[in-house]
Amino acid sequence: MAIKFGTDGWRAVIADEYTFENLKKISKATAIAFEGHSKINNGICIGYDTRFLSKEFAECSAEVFANHGIKVYLTDSFVTTPTVSLLSRDKNLAYGVMITSSHNPAKYNGFKLKDEFGGSMGPAHLTVIEKILNDSENFNYGNKSFEELNKAGKIEYINGRQYYINTLKNKIEIDTINNSGVKIIYDAMFGSGQGMMDELISITALRSEVNPSFGGSSPEPVQKNLRFISEKIKAGNFDIGIVTDGDADRIAIIDENGDFVDAQKTFALLLTYMINEKKMSGGVVRGFSSSELIKKICEDYGIKLYTVPIGFKYISELMIKEDILIGAEESGGIGLKHHLPERDGIFNGMMFAEMLAVKKKRLSELIAEIENKYGKFYYKRIDQHLTNNDQKAELIELTKGLKEVAGLKVTGTDTLDGCKLLFENGWLLVRASGTEPLLRIYTETTGENKTDDILSDIKMKFKL
Repeated sequence: MAIKFGTDGWRAVIADEYTFENLKKISKATAIAFEGHSKINNGICIGYDTRFLSKEFAECSAEVFANHGIKVYLTDSFVTTPTVSLLSRDKNLAYGVMITSSHNPAKYNGFKLKDEFGGSMGPAHLTVIEKILNDSENFNYGNKSFEELNKAGKIEYINGRQYYINTLKNKIEIDTINNSGVKIIYDAMFGSGQGMMDELISITALRSEVNPSFGGSSPEPVQKNLRFISEKIKAGNFDIGIVTDGDADRIAIIDENGDFVDAQKTFALLLTYMINEKKMSGGVVRGFSSSELIKKICEDYGIKLYTVPIGFKYISELMIKEDILIGAEESGGIGLKHHLPERDGIFNGMMFAEMLAVKKKRLSELIAEIENKYGKFYYKRIDQHLTNNDQKAELIELTKGLKEVAGLKVTGTDTLDGCKLLFENGWLLVRASGTEPLLRIYTETTGENKTDDILSDIKMKFKL
């Protein structure tokens, strides 16, 4: 079985492909790949989320790395993925490992790698690990137990949660939020973000306990999963709802009316807040499936805009190399210049709370200001469950040959990631998911909302 990295790490079904043996293999291959790293003598850190067996998987991985002669700092409890990124950078470590499969259904677990700068590991490094895995028949994992390695100081526990909380105290205007009267409700979705925001600002917390089944739903902050918090907002007169995914690197925002604020608008709101109120500068990087609204804002402010393939590893790479103010993707992942070249749902949620406290306006009012200035952008995504990779490839090829969709003439194509069809007032993107057996179909239109028409027509063309 070939272990391959997808859009964001390696993910697989527990007890199927995600086994202790396969985790040992990928840990050993990673250890070999970075033997010559300039910081390897400083060690690495390993964290884990609230999923089934995540703690045990993390200990297994730590044992493999420590047997390879690498000092391991293992978090003493579940943590968010951004915590591992933060520790990797601030502790001057070679890299970080996070045991999580983020927003995937409960039956999955995964293995994410974070580089020394605190961002997602780039594709060039991941290719090296995959080659070692493919070229090696057997690995020698060593014979020392976790307990022996811990006793010898090769594995050391670290309080990652407290380190993360202390870091946020210095980056967010905590007093401004707490003195503003902004009423905040936060849904942890049973994930590893629980219990952190509570220590800094006054919030009402939902689903803030460990439940490896995630209540029977996937811990993904997309519109279909947000009814629970929306109803709470309407009943409790909250000013903002904040939702994070399973490992708390992604975010969803709900306004005071209980309405979902799509990731395109959250991107736009934070971008303009950073420019106008925080007085910060730098370029902007967006994922390929992100809104043209961001392009219009960048043109308005004379800011350089970069567009990269989908996957935050591409955004992270650019944030490390260039002066980037903000990097964001369609799925709710946002990285900010004054924090990390990495997504962080908790941090970004608190930035939204800070924005409301500073601007003294309702979220719906801030959105209206954006729309009044730049126009209305209508955005929608659907996912089709397809396990046949050949079928996905065929449908993407079919897309390339289309001349019209829902009566809209195709004016151009872009194949940076999948296939994007361009219309006079919008676009359609078809691509295979890098994290789940899905074909993702995205569309955006301006002026008039034709997203449903486009999606219905493309499904008919695909016979889905």
